[in-house]
Amino acid sequence: MENYTYNSYMLHLEGLQVTKDTMYPAFIFLLFAYLFIIFVNVGMVVIVFFERTLHQPMYFLFCNLPFNDILGNSIMVPGLLAYVFVPPSERFISYNECVVQAFTTHMFGTTSHTIMMIMAFDRYVAICVPLRYSTIMSNKMVINLTAAAWGVAFVFVVVLISLTVRLNRCRDVIENFYCDNASLFKLSCDSVFINNVYGLTFTVLLFVASLGSVLLTYAKITAVCLSSKNKALNSKALKTCSTHLCLYLLMVISGFIPIILHRFPKWSHERKIASILFHIVPGSLNPIIYGFQSTEVRKFLSNVLRSKKMSSV
Repeated sequence: MENYTYNSYMLHLEGLQVTKDTMYPAFIFLLFAYLFIIFVNVGMVVIVFFERTLHQPMYFLFCNLPFNDILGNSIMVPGLLAYVFVPPSERFISYNECVVQAFTTHMFGTTSHTIMMIMAFDRYVAICVPLRYSTIMSNKMVINLTAAAWGVAFVFVVVLISLTVRLNRCRDVIENFYCDNASLFKLSCDSVFINNVYGLTFTVLLFVASLGSVLLTYAKITAVCLSSKNKALNSKALKTCSTHLCLYLLMVISGFIPIILHRFPKWSHERKIASILFHIVPGSLNPIIYGFQSTEVRKFLSNVLRSKKMSSV
């Protein structure tokens, strides 16, 4: 019986298909996108930290998104930048580094959903039981929700990656521009039935829990708004919920496109572009969308600009 075990330590990364004409525009776009993501997300966290009016559960929970966006993009984008000018035949990555990258990539995607779920719970409490909001959404509850969002994602992703790491490898080519779980277990000639079952179950459970919690939350919020004649409550609900829903739809749509394109091998290049946009687009727009809807954030920025103008006069 032929032995297929190979277990190469160094892997060949397929990377993006860039030509001499597109490598410089691709590098400039990715560099500016990454710098912009770091700037707006760190800026949003700093604003929440220094502005006392933003020391509220809603904003503390939102700060999980900037941390997640910075983490996800800091693992992927610098690697892309490093390989843009490297010939395809010389793009190598160690197996251990590839595993860490796959783990972080799936943590980013999973935590994006769990964070949206805890933010939906916060909006439900604020609108449906406003008189008990300060009691329910205590500092302890905020910490527990944050720990749950990251902890649940960590456990599920550890199991996902562990099932792949146990496999022997008979190939050494990562057919993607970065490492993920699917690219890793495709290196194996062992049976990946368990990996496929767990991966599919994990994905379905995550989407069902995420979508179900958001739909249930908004159904209850809609019911409260329809039964209430309080215009101020309805206006607040519409404002905060529309922002959360916009962020959620942005994440789901940008995440679904690469999954759909996985079914069409001839569109592998388009899938790679869509996967990059899944990281870059939400990471760029989340703090902007959330910041613009917030009166407190706009007021803080207005005061900062006004003070700068006064000092320059």
